[in-house]
Amino acid sequence: MLRLAGRAVRQVGYLYEAAPWRLGSTRVATTGLDFQAGDPAEMVIIGGGCVGVSIAYHLAKAGMPRVLLLEKSELTAGSTWHAAGLVTLFNTGINFKRIHEYSLKLYEQLEQETGQAVSLHLPGSIRLAFTPDQVDEFHYHKTRSRWMQAPMEIIGPERVLELCPIANVDKILAGLYTVRDGHIDPYSLTMALAAGARMHGAQLQQKTPVTGLEARTGDGWNVHTPQGIIKAKRIINCAGFWAKEVGKMAGVEHQLMTVHHQYFITSSVPEVAALQREIPVLRDIEGSYYLRQERQGLLIGPYESKETMRLQDDWMENGVPSGFGKELFESDLDRLMPHVEKAMEVVPVLKDAEISRVVCGPIIYSPEPLPLVGPYHGPKNYWVAVGFGYGIVHAGGVGKYLADWITTGEPPYDLIEADPNRFDAWATPHYARAKASESYGMNNAVMYPKEERFSGRPTYRMSGVYNILLDKGGSMGFHSGWEQPHWFSRPGQEPSYRPSFRRTNWFEAVGRECKLVMEKVGVIDLTPFGKFVISGPDSARLLDSLCANVVPAEGRTVVSHMLTPRGRVYAELTISHLDDSFFLITGSGSEFHDLRWIKHVVAGGFTVHVKNVTEEQGVLGLAGPYARHVLRRLTVEDLSDSAFPFMSCRNIMISGRPVTAVRISYTGELGWELYHSNVDTLPLYMALMEAGKEYGIGDFGTYALNTLRLEKGFRAWGAEMNCDRNPLEAGLKPFIKMKKDADFIGKRALTEIKKAGLQQKLVFLIVDTDDIDAEGNETVWYEDEVVGNTTSGAYSFTSIQSIAFAYVSTALATPGQTLHVELLGKRYPARIVQDPLIPTEARRKSERYEARLI
Repeated sequence: MLRLAGRAVRQVGYLYEAAPWRLGSTRVATTGLDFQAGDPAEMVIIGGGCVGVSIAYHLAKAGMPRVLLLEKSELTAGSTWHAAGLVTLFNTGINFKRIHEYSLKLYEQLEQETGQAVSLHLPGSIRLAFTPDQVDEFHYHKTRSRWMQAPMEIIGPERVLELCPIANVDKILAGLYTVRDGHIDPYSLTMALAAGARMHGAQLQQKTPVTGLEARTGDGWNVHTPQGIIKAKRIINCAGFWAKEVGKMAGVEHQLMTVHHQYFITSSVPEVAALQREIPVLRDIEGSYYLRQERQGLLIGPYESKETMRLQDDWMENGVPSGFGKELFESDLDRLMPHVEKAMEVVPVLKDAEISRVVCGPIIYSPEPLPLVGPYHGPKNYWVAVGFGYGIVHAGGVGKYLADWITTGEPPYDLIEADPNRFDAWATPHYARAKASESYGMNNAVMYPKEERFSGRPTYRMSGVYNILLDKGGSMGFHSGWEQPHWFSRPGQEPSYRPSFRRTNWFEAVGRECKLVMEKVGVIDLTPFGKFVISGPDSARLLDSLCANVVPAEGRTVVSHMLTPRGRVYAELTISHLDDSFFLITGSGSEFHDLRWIKHVVAGGFTVHVKNVTEEQGVLGLAGPYARHVLRRLTVEDLSDSAFPFMSCRNIMISGRPVTAVRISYTGELGWELYHSNVDTLPLYMALMEAGKEYGIGDFGTYALNTLRLEKGFRAWGAEMNCDRNPLEAGLKPFIKMKKDADFIGKRALTEIKKAGLQQKLVFLIVDTDDIDAEGNETVWYEDEVVGNTTSGAYSFTSIQSIAFAYVSTALATPGQTLHVELLGKRYPARIVQDPLIPTEARRKSERYEARLI
């Protein structure tokens, strides 16, 4: 036994068998249906951890026949068997709360369904705050959870002590208490899911490694195993820390890192043994560790800093050693001692506790702390569910999510934060290593609005003006590998990232930039946009089927939306018709998300060529009342309203360089987006700046752009619209052409939605705040009832007030209606007004013209 008091601790060597406290067993077939002959398997799941087995369970339960799971060694081998088993409703995201909620509900009834014990404990959990910022974070998360039905309660030190009598609460300011949280035995959970999968007809085959993957001509896969070749319509990579090798077999490079995660369990502690009830799981934000009761002892799992944590680098280079399954790494308790000492301050009984068991096991991180979940944009019918740093709590919900997607043909709700297509070649091994270290080390860091993390940056995705914008005071944000200015500091001011839950150092700068665009002229780097060229004989027919708006005539641009079959907003695009091709633009975070969907539809029978030109082309946006004056100095083209009207596009020369100019601006002001070869970005930028000197030209960033688009009532994909929303409730009716001849995807569903009537509508709010503005996903109240949520918000520098978009019930969606928006624990009065708050430049010009006619 090893005492924790003092730092004289020994290393614990390798363990080679499943830890003896793991309980439960079930018989899992190694033979059965012959998938080497006859009809191919509908789905082959590669990997038998809790996530893979959950997917098998949910697919089989949904009625999918011939579901086969292949495990190279034994179920739970890899990361599952040694996990600490924490389950919680808490998540800093929004839709991942749905994943967690479903998992907990499933785990509560799984034993009754399958007859297999899962050893689920639900003593609750408490996140501990020691600083005012951490208390602010609790309020931030609480208001973002009310409308998601993930109940949390902020409690004081006295209540913390009542729930956890062995805690020292002297320095604790507050706790975020979640009643239904706890922990589960991962081995037993996986065996229960396996039993359920077999009950519903799935086959789980152990000791069957996948040795090769071969895409069949036309459709499907040949899955090579030592027992022979299995034909599959689809495959899903759930291979944990073997996922890189499986990906390579399919021709995909997944940047996944194996992390050494350590925790230890004490022997029986008298004070713990004397407790009347199990203590809640404690999560210490300051000390960066979790602590829970394990029988009559304690289990403590620290998350070390990025400087001290360990990655299994050689696996990144050389792959996982053959035969590695239920092994552990050698532990290093010295790395844990700073966290253990913090834990001793909060739970003093640890000082005299003795270690009975140490676990240092491999867990997997993507470059971000979220997994890769869904279909991949490269090989057809290749799906992934990999990179789970928190696989136990995610397993149930992700299994259900993917089963619904696979069986219905579209995601049941938006989960783009876990989209496997959010990374591409720019996410190099160097980047993945740096980000995985950062994500693990900041696992318990305070999560701020507008969060920025800087490891691994910049990548090679830098526009031609990156360095000059940096020198001019640009505070850079990260957008799918690109660096893009969020705001610009004044000369002598440090453009530093100062996170806060309230208005911070960027606030005044954003006001200056909004004024610049509204009164003069500004330039913004929009290079991170996703850009696709679609050409070929079926191009127009494809877009007519793919998008809800009409196909633009040559020389024209439209804003259009790709809908899912059930009528949800999958994506928003601008489509420009140039010569014999179409130019499609999407947001930076949607590049491969949208490209995958387009190619999926193309595969249904369209003769077109789709080319991704995102990295080949730069984009500069020019906006403001003097935008036309600036461009006229650089081109011979007629830029008048009659010759170059709003929402038109053409190929022109600017400063001697070829440019595709689109008369559009997300600011809602007079402007153009200028698309060009990336080698021309810097000279074009310099030419614009020189030509605009006498008009007071300047730079503006994405924060000002967001404020300006909100003032104009422009919706944003990922905020006001996504796969959770239909375009009618989002106020997108002008872009949905129900009467066009083409039977576009989602049209029939929209007809039914319209017939049934809307339950919620998007409204525009003026919010009476002080030093804080809505960010999105805050709770909206009517009297004492939760009635909706914000989607985005900002301070309007044009109208001098705080504004926000929000979804509320249709019964309340009336201009003049008073509501309240909850921000950091306080409810602020909010009034619904008709959007847009500020008319666009085109609308203002039209109104002035109409007034003259009158």
